[in-house]
Amino acid sequence: MTTGFRADFSNRRVLITGGLGFIGSNLARRLVGLGAQVTLVDLLVPEHGGNWYNIDGIKSQAAVTIADVRDEAQMVPLVRGCDFLFSLAGQSSHADSMRDPQRDLEFNTAGPLAVLELCRRENPAVRIVHAGTRQVYGPPRYLPVDEEHPLNPPDFNGANKMAAEWYHAIAHRVHGLRTTALRLTNVYGPRMRVRDTRQNFIGWWFRELIEGKEILVYGDGTQVRDLNYIDDVVDALLLTASSMAAEGQVYNLGGDDPISLIDLARMMVSINGDGGFRLTDFPAEVKRINIGSYTGDYRRIKAQLGWQPKILLKEGLARTLDFYRQNKEHYW
Repeated sequence: MTTGFRADFSNRRVLITGGLGFIGSNLARRLVGLGAQVTLVDLLVPEHGGNWYNIDGIKSQAAVTIADVRDEAQMVPLVRGCDFLFSLAGQSSHADSMRDPQRDLEFNTAGPLAVLELCRRENPAVRIVHAGTRQVYGPPRYLPVDEEHPLNPPDFNGANKMAAEWYHAIAHRVHGLRTTALRLTNVYGPRMRVRDTRQNFIGWWFRELIEGKEILVYGDGTQVRDLNYIDDVVDALLLTASSMAAEGQVYNLGGDDPISLIDLARMMVSINGDGGFRLTDFPAEVKRINIGSYTGDYRRIKAQLGWQPKILLKEGLARTLDFYRQNKEHYW
């Protein structure tokens, strides 16, 4: 699919907020390969996912600005000059959002809104893709969850990200900005933060396996998740950015291999060739905001744009384990 995007992105100016993070850096690597002129903005908040090693090998091919996206002085010249803007900056820890909701509000609503306003004033023709989350749905009423499912976020993180998604919809409807929002499900792969469980459970599971520790599975392990490998998510970001039909739309992503958490743990142990897991009670702060089982219905983006995941779960898990075995000193 990389070759197919070359005409859309070669020599085009691309700005990625949150560009040193997990998704942003993988997107940057793909865009550099496509011949794009890539600029990354990241605040490098210690608790977030920014990591200089994420752009190892492409540092000379991508410009980097360390800045808060709310800082107009630094952001105006970057926004003015770009053809595409991928809005990926934010705070993704659900538990952290409950401990400090004001901080989450600043990162997940004030930040994206500031970027939208700069685009409205300085570059209204820029194509904008915003990375949202399936957390906006809350505990599902039915599975798989489609885009018409009621929105009922279970925590401040989901509520703030829902607001940011709506800001993009309003900016499109009222100001004519060329926005699209993706509701991401559990994204995994190389360059995830694995220093703790702040951002996702599966990153920590990879670390526990590699360190020879037991994977801890909360509850009875029967809750189901679908997962997307990072390469498939990057494909979705590029596809939506390059498609006029996607402007003003909201799309779910989703996986083709829904799996219970206990079976996921078994699969990861098997692929690793060693290790184990055990069930344990939910921590109180996690149990209060747990949504139970979730699988996403991605038929809308498949029908309109032709996207569907390509990387099978076993393959993606094996690739990710191999990456962290080779690079753990940069991520532990």
